[in-house]
Amino acid sequence: MATGAAAFLALHEGPGFVLPNAWDAGSARTLEQVGFPALATTSAGIAWSLGLPDGGDLDVDTMLEHVGRIVASVAVPVSADLEDGYAATSAGVADTVRRAVDLGVVGGNLEDFSSGHLLPAADGAARIAAARAAAPAGTFVINARTDTYFSGFGGSADEVFDETVARCVRYLDAGADCVFVPAVRDAETIERLCAAIPGPVNIVAGLANTLSPAALFELGVQRVSIGGGIARAALSFVERAGRELLDGGSLGFLDGAVSYAELQERMRS
Repeated sequence: MATGAAAFLALHEGPGFVLPNAWDAGSARTLEQVGFPALATTSAGIAWSLGLPDGGDLDVDTMLEHVGRIVASVAVPVSADLEDGYAATSAGVADTVRRAVDLGVVGGNLEDFSSGHLLPAADGAARIAAARAAAPAGTFVINARTDTYFSGFGGSADEVFDETVARCVRYLDAGADCVFVPAVRDAETIERLCAAIPGPVNIVAGLANTLSPAALFELGVQRVSIGGGIARAALSFVERAGRELLDGGSLGFLDGAVSYAELQERMRS
């Protein structure tokens, strides 16, 4: 466990890395076999796979059950999307982190958006501090997510930027190893954030911006995740395949698909 956490943390000190998000054991094994050195889970993808919307519709027991299956299916380090910690208090967040650690998870996202609103920065920092106390530095990589851009935090562009930087600094001081700022759209703002924040910055590719991972690395981003992007693409393909079958009865969607025998072998390895 400690070795996996150390290996995962070391990725945050290199030239930048892509962390793809799996939603079940099969997608996790496939991404591992592609060659990624670490994986993350996606709360959105897990929820969609169960026919539910993202954003708290899943209880902590169900979410951790699926996270545990992902962790058990691969040998590489796995970081979990723990949303708001599935708890109303810092003590509850700490309990969720301890449960994730017991499953073999080596890191997790914790966001400052809970119960439909952006938490005060002090509350967000207290949650990070509680998580750090539950999982000491070096044993679990905390990715502190601030939703200042994603939640529609009021104020001018400069005020949102300043609030974002202030929260990121506060969360790093509370024990976070990395900070996560979703929904930033333009390259200039991303570059400014990376220059102003004294720690590794995580940005989602393909959510609010169309910048490639390579372009994000050039801006100073250390960690690029995909969120529910691969899950969205997979479900979109299912929809296209279904429409093809329904509208014309053709099987073009199978062109280039891995064979049954090969997929069986991959899942055995």
